[in-house]
Amino acid sequence: MSKPERNNLEIYDDVAGQWWSDDIRWVRTLKNLVPGRLMFFDRHIDWSGKGVLDIGCAGGFMSEAIAKKGARVTGIDPAKEAIAAARQHARDTGLDVRYDIGVGEDMPYADASFDAAVCVDVLEHVKSLPQTISEIARVLKPGGVFAFDTINRNPIARLATITMAEDILRLLPKGTHDPAMYIRPSELLHEFAQNGLVAGPMTGLGPRGIDARGDPTFGPFPSRLVLYMGVAVKKAND
Repeated sequence: MSKPERNNLEIYDDVAGQWWSDDIRWVRTLKNLVPGRLMFFDRHIDWSGKGVLDIGCAGGFMSEAIAKKGARVTGIDPAKEAIAAARQHARDTGLDVRYDIGVGEDMPYADASFDAAVCVDVLEHVKSLPQTISEIARVLKPGGVFAFDTINRNPIARLATITMAEDILRLLPKGTHDPAMYIRPSELLHEFAQNGLVAGPMTGLGPRGIDARGDPTFGPFPSRLVLYMGVAVKKAND
């Protein structure tokens, strides 16, 4: 039996038609991560009235959550069917969210276009981390906030996200991640420094309980060995 393709991004288009249905467990898991992320991000960003870019938005879970907090949200993702699902759901719910097709390495926005940028469950998938961080810094206004999460690169993270989450618990489809693309915090901090981003607080992201459907819920977590999240601020002009 052949091994699954790693970093398989086709999974997002494959389930686009059921993205908001709650029928697929791994998609529900992605939705359950949103409140946990916002427990942390809300401490560092006042979303109301802000122009926010959601990079790698898929079907729009994070984009809609931020829009409901009063932000003017633009989501971008290369998955065309997922973007179509996001647009339809925004229309169905009356939310004013703009969705574009594109990649983090080459975004179609002018310099200093956004007050904040969000990038969750994405950095460990991009073809070029340096180029993606460079683009994020470019489209942020001086003083703008970058909120992110990603996966640490170490044997424990591989065990948790590949062996447990993909192979045993089936919280994610097999082949979702390539552990070679995981990012150590020191590597991310290096890219921030190269692009005028000042690192702020950082914390772990992990399971906090189980919901009524037996799915895990998430929130800030003491350890950053597996998932970690944080914020950075673009330096103001001198």
